[in-house]
Amino acid sequence: MHTIPNARVQLLATALNNLGVGAILAGIAASLVSGTLGDFAHIASWIALGADLIAMAQVLLGRLRT
Repeated sequence: MHTIPNARVQLLATALNNLGVGAILAGIAASLVSGTLGDFAHIASWIALGADLIAMAQVLLGRLRT
């Protein structure tokens, strides 16, 4: 009966996942707005940040108790 700790882990994982998706979208949108869509290093850094946050969320979900 670990429902409250599991819910807290799930909420944190959801928040990290949403931040990761937001970071990826922000990197793409910022490049579109500034007109530097060809700057792949800038876009790649935002995608890497987003992927890291999503990976952290996956690791947190591995901590769920049964």
